[in-house]
Amino acid sequence: MCQLMGMNANVPTDVMFSFAGLAQRAEEHKDGFGIAFFEDKGLRLFVDPASARHSVLAEAVQRYPIHSEVVIAHIRKATQGRVALENTHPFQRELWGRYWVAAHNGNLVDYQPRLHGAFRPVGDTDSERAFCWLMQELAKAHCQVPSVAELTLTLRELLPEVARFGTLNLLLSNGQALWAHCSTHLHMLERRHPFGTTHLADADLSVDFAAHTRETDRVALLATQPLTRGEPWQALAPGELVVLQGGQRIA
Repeated sequence: MCQLMGMNANVPTDVMFSFAGLAQRAEEHKDGFGIAFFEDKGLRLFVDPASARHSVLAEAVQRYPIHSEVVIAHIRKATQGRVALENTHPFQRELWGRYWVAAHNGNLVDYQPRLHGAFRPVGDTDSERAFCWLMQELAKAHCQVPSVAELTLTLRELLPEVARFGTLNLLLSNGQALWAHCSTHLHMLERRHPFGTTHLADADLSVDFAAHTRETDRVALLATQPLTRGEPWQALAPGELVVLQGGQRIA
């Protein structure tokens, strides 16, 4: 299956250290990579059906000085859908005048939801079908832009309807918050003052975050498997829905 990475911070933050760790795992997950950065209501989305270990685009992304409060990244090991650009996560749609992005790790068996609105898949993955259905049902549930709390309540009802078809480890965001649903493997880490030196789990690379942060900075990370050594990553429980906003988990 695929590997996910998500980041939510209270100030625009450089996520390239974590993305470099994720890219190290692309030897096995070689069927494409993608990363989405929110900048206020704008979005930068980079996807490539090539492996993140060998993609020229992935190399360029790691050199690009992007700072964001919400990031979603994905490296793909295909289960459904051919290796192609249109099947590469994260996927993007617009709803209520905001961009929405989703990336999925898992396999949904015989999942063919009825899609009758404006949200239709371009590719042929179960992941994009699930994203389109969620967008469709969110649009039906709210006649105007809801709050993060209202969206969370609606997602808490909708996500089990998808998860009953298989594995649904999902990252979803509209730039205001980052939602994460766990079926099997998803881990979370909250970084805050005092910051220190952190080492990647998959590469001989470290960074001293104390030199690049302030006492008020907060960063929350999500990953299929912990990206660093020596930090208190916590495994999410099956069926758990987590909401990150302002660099921390909210109720």
